[in-house]
Amino acid sequence: MSDTTAAPFPLAPASSGTWQRHTLTQRMLRYALWLFMVWALVQSLRHVEVIPEFLYDAPEQMGDMLTRMWPVDWSHYPDTIHSALMETLHMATLGTLLSLPLAVPLGLLMASNLTRNRALNFMARVLLVSSRSVNSLVWALLFVAIFGPGPLAGMLAIALRSVGFVGKLIAEAIEQTPRGPIEALQAAGASTLAQVWYGYWPQIKPAFWSVALLRWDINIRESGVLGLVGAGGIGMALDTALNLFHWNRVALVLIAIFAVVLIAEVVVVQIRKRVL
Repeated sequence: MSDTTAAPFPLAPASSGTWQRHTLTQRMLRYALWLFMVWALVQSLRHVEVIPEFLYDAPEQMGDMLTRMWPVDWSHYPDTIHSALMETLHMATLGTLLSLPLAVPLGLLMASNLTRNRALNFMARVLLVSSRSVNSLVWALLFVAIFGPGPLAGMLAIALRSVGFVGKLIAEAIEQTPRGPIEALQAAGASTLAQVWYGYWPQIKPAFWSVALLRWDINIRESGVLGLVGAGGIGMALDTALNLFHWNRVALVLIAIFAVVLIAEVVVVQIRKRVL
């Protein structure tokens, strides 16, 4: 019997190459991306007209403005700031509530696993993208030109801006739902409406309310500046104070906006903890 014993498994031949994390094509693409970023940065610096004298003078101007803001004119709050702040909250709330019944049907039409018609999917996607692509300030300018200055223009601007955000996230939540409950309802002969109500809705309900609360929180922030274009709210008080160089009132408006945003953040977090 031979002294040498055969190995239980054949040994693979040693490879002379070295392991590399990325292929040559991937490395070239990464280098091309870095070069593009450097080129874009250089082009931006070339075309953005930065005046050095203004940069050197900026700290002094900032210090002067902060000095003018102090002391804060707290006595001005009951006269105009409080009512403008409440108007801002009402604009954000009504705009969010108005966007929900508009966004839900578009979200259902955009979800490809629920709506099998590609034409309807494409139409809903175009409408949602159109809503998101236009900034709230642009919507506000359009509605101010149509309805005149005031909170109505701001509310409609917030609503149309929110439709694209809410509808897109609803469609994505529907497309990510497990198919098990839906297939069971289909096997039982349930209608499309029954599938949506008993199959999809219980699964996307937490995501839906989370999106609605998040959008309301965002709308409070956005509605604070819509008044700069005449769309009502505390932005109009801020614009008036800036135009009249009442810096102590500007400070009051900024503090009020910060306080409302902070309170809204706390309210949203508590609702999500206790309800969702």
